[in-house]
Amino acid sequence: MTESPATETLRITEPADGVRLLTIDRTARRNALDRATYGAIREAIARAGTDEAVRAIVLTGAGGCFTAGNDLADFRDTAETVADSPGLALLKVLAACPKPVLAAVEGHAVGIGTTLLLHCDLAYAGAGARFRLPFTSLGLSPEGASSYLLPLVAGTKRAAELLMLGEPFGPETAEAAGLVNAVVPAGQALDAALERARALAALPPVSVAATKRALRAGHAEIVARTLASEAETFHALRRGPAAQAAFAAFFAR
Repeated sequence: MTESPATETLRITEPADGVRLLTIDRTARRNALDRATYGAIREAIARAGTDEAVRAIVLTGAGGCFTAGNDLADFRDTAETVADSPGLALLKVLAACPKPVLAAVEGHAVGIGTTLLLHCDLAYAGAGARFRLPFTSLGLSPEGASSYLLPLVAGTKRAAELLMLGEPFGPETAEAAGLVNAVVPAGQALDAALERARALAALPPVSVAATKRALRAGHAEIVARTLASEAETFHALRRGPAAQAAFAAFFAR
């Protein structure tokens, strides 16, 4: 395994030829994504997307947790605009990445930790994984183009249940909803993702890239529009009284 340049919150390794592994490493915060971590992941995916030596990218979290989603400390900044949003910037890069992106989910996958799976090509979850889309309970609305993509893969009724009620759900529901390809024994999600990544890396890269473009071409424009429109609503609500009250209650606990 070789090491690549990393940051304090993102480890970058190459566990196999052609495979780049990105590991979110803020275990003290359950790998919650602050501005620095968003930026690190965005830059790492962008670099991997243009690196001819990289044929597949795997994203996971350290310490048995994928990510607890947005670091709510950042959400208390009411001055941040859509143009400043590090989460939106990451999602745009992820959606446009020409290389296959795989996710390995253990533990918590909350908020954007779930919606970003809709932009990954393959995803695997350990049996103990817990997912949640808690936007309504926080006075927010869907992000990550989930209002468009989740009904496509899960159906409108299940998407409404997951997005409107925002209740936690397990890996079997995530699999049934099309968020992950398969559920594997706890602790084995990364092994499953790396095995698939190695298989992809062994294939002709031009063929893999052409297949990914074909799979995404019919939805690319509407995904881009939905990312932007959702972000406008999300950030307007984030500055509103319901969301700020929810954030204050969270920190009071």
